[in-house]
Amino acid sequence: MTRRTPRTTRLMAGTACAAVTAALIGAAAVPALADGPAPGPAAAQQGSAQTRVARGELVSARHLGGMSAEKVRTWLAEEDFDAASVRYGVDTYRLVYRTVDTRGRATTASGLLVLPRSADRRLSTVSYTHGTASLKADAPSMAEDVWGPGPAVTYGSAGFAAVAPDYLGLGEGPGVHPWKDVPSETSASLDMLRAAHQFVPRKGRTLDGQVFVTGFSQGASSALGLARALQGGADPRFRLRAVAPIAGAYDFRGAELPALLDGKLDPKMSVAYVSYLLVSWNRIHGGLYRTPSDLFQEPYASHVEKYFDGTTPGQVMLEGLPDTVDELLTPRGFALLRHPSGTLAAALRVDAEVCTAWTPRVPVRLYRISRDEQAATVNSDHCAAAFAARGAAVPVVDVGEKTYGGSRHLGANLAGTALAVRWFASLR
Repeated sequence: MTRRTPRTTRLMAGTACAAVTAALIGAAAVPALADGPAPGPAAAQQGSAQTRVARGELVSARHLGGMSAEKVRTWLAEEDFDAASVRYGVDTYRLVYRTVDTRGRATTASGLLVLPRSADRRLSTVSYTHGTASLKADAPSMAEDVWGPGPAVTYGSAGFAAVAPDYLGLGEGPGVHPWKDVPSETSASLDMLRAAHQFVPRKGRTLDGQVFVTGFSQGASSALGLARALQGGADPRFRLRAVAPIAGAYDFRGAELPALLDGKLDPKMSVAYVSYLLVSWNRIHGGLYRTPSDLFQEPYASHVEKYFDGTTPGQVMLEGLPDTVDELLTPRGFALLRHPSGTLAAALRVDAEVCTAWTPRVPVRLYRISRDEQAATVNSDHCAAAFAARGAAVPVVDVGEKTYGGSRHLGANLAGTALAVRWFASLR
C-alpha cells in the first residue's frame, strides 16, 4: 500500500512519464450517464446532485511526452519493471475531467492516459488504479519517477489504451484525498474511462469498449469496485473483460487491521496506514473523533491531520510519526480499531463489499505475494473465499519471489504487473 525506496522514504510515489512540454487541448462536453447500483452509503448520498454533473466530461488534456519502444524498455528497467511485453512506443497525457466527490457534489479529478504508437485504430483499455499516496504530486499523472506510471506505460506499450486515475484530491484534483474510500475511487475511475473515451478520438483512435481492470494495494480494492460497477452496467459503452488486482487489503476488518495492530506487518508502515485511515475516514464519515487527541497520543495528535492534507511529502510524514502503533494510539484509539462499531463498522462493511457483495461473471485472478509486509497475505484468501461462497471460483495466484527496495509488497506490483499484462494480452 505504501512505497519505500532506498533513495527516499515516502508514500506510494507516482511519476510523470516524460518531459512535460505540450499544448493544452480544448474539450467538448459529453452527456452525463447514469451509474449502476452505487456501492455503499457515500454513493447513496449522491442523489440528484449526481444527475446534474456531466460525469466524465473532459475539462483539459495535456500531452506529457512520448517515448519510443526502445526508450520505454530502458525507462521501465530503471525501476525493475518487466519490459518483455513492450511492443510499441507510447504517448502520455494528463486528463482533467468532471466527477463527483464523496457526497455527490460536482468536482474534478485528473489521471494519466497512455496510448500506444501502434497502427491499431481501435484499442482495448486497461484501467490501473494505484497504491497509497499522501502527496498530490505523487499521483500517476504528476510524479517525476517511473514507479507511479510504470504499470500504465507497461500496458500502453503492450498495445492497450491505459488509464490510471489519480483519485479525488490527488494530482490536479482539488481538496484532500479520501483514502480507502472505494465508492469515490470507483466513481473517479469510471469517470476517467469516460474522459478517455471522449479524448481518444481526437488522436484518430477509438476505444473498442473492452475494459481490463487491475490495480495495486489500495488500488486493488479500487479495481474490484470498478469491476463491480462495470459488470452492473454503469456505462453501456464499456464491457468488463477480466480483472487482476494485486496485493490488496480487501478485508480490512478481518485481516488487515488485526495485522496492523498486532505487529505482524512492517511497524512504520502500520503507523502510516492506521493514521491515514482514521484521519481520512473521520473527514469522510465523521464521528470517529472530535479532536485528534481523542485517538492519537501527543505530540503526534497536533500534526497528524496536516500530514494527510495532500501537501506534506511522505518522507516528512513518516519522519514525524512514531515507529510503532503503541506510541501512536491512545487507549481509546486501540479500542475503536480492535472493536469497530457504529460509523467505523459501517464503513468497513462497505470497504469489504468489493469481495462480498457481487459475483464476478468474468475471469478474475487475485495476485498476491507470500509474506507481504504491508498488505497481509490472508486478505486475498478471504476475498477468494467470499467469492466462492457466492459461486464464483477466483484463483489466488502467488507472484513468486520479488522485492523492490527490500519490500516484498512493492515487489508484488512489479511481478503482478508482468503477469497481468501477459494474461490480458492473451484474452484480447
